[in-house]
Amino acid sequence: MQKVIFDKNEQKKIGMLTPSSNTTLEPICSSMVEGLEKIVTMHYGRFRVTKISLEQDALSQFDDTPMLAAADLLADADVDVIAWNGTSGGWLGFDVDRELCRKIEEQTGIPATTSMLSQLKAFAEHKVSKIHLITPYTEDINELIIKEYKKCGIEVVNAVCLKQSVNRSFALVPQEKIQEMFAEVCKDKADGISVVCTNFPAMWSVPAMEEKYKMTVYDTINTVVWDAMKMAGINPALVQGWGELFQK
Repeated sequence: MQKVIFDKNEQKKIGMLTPSSNTTLEPICSSMVEGLEKIVTMHYGRFRVTKISLEQDALSQFDDTPMLAAADLLADADVDVIAWNGTSGGWLGFDVDRELCRKIEEQTGIPATTSMLSQLKAFAEHKVSKIHLITPYTEDINELIIKEYKKCGIEVVNAVCLKQSVNRSFALVPQEKIQEMFAEVCKDKADGISVVCTNFPAMWSVPAMEEKYKMTVYDTINTVVWDAMKMAGINPALVQGWGELFQK
């Protein structure tokens, strides 16, 4: 029998750790790389997340154990990068995300990143120090995100939230409401707009909002795709029609 040799250089695979109740990030991430299948593909592993709040049962969803188990399964697919496509580091602390990445890399031997750390990389690369913040979360979650940004030298000029905590509800927010939230924060100038929540479908409106308000949107979905592609050695500019970040 002839031995089959796989050339990893022909195609890169990005593994995404996904909250179990998330119905937004998978279709968006896969749509971003549509037509690029010979270059990069997206692969998803879920673990249970149903609620976003500061209650103990919600916080415990982000324990390392299920996340590392899901990362192990993604490693079976021989992915080139593992990304936590979620935003818990925004309120638990960026150092929690950094430690998660360290553990994933130690356990699997695969480079790792997260949505929130990807945002910080994008802010640093594009000299962003003042942002507007949009989330579907509760006010106390927003306040913690703002504090985490401040520790990293990022000032939030205006912030808005929907005061929701059920993860499934985030995906149901209509584009009209999302665009109203952009209008609410964009009354003042900033270096960019941060949208935090990977089950919040703001990416569908990003090109139109960037055109209208003349500010780049750093959504936690587009930033993690941008970062993971760079980590895998792929030019993010191959992604077309999903916002200015990929063309910078």
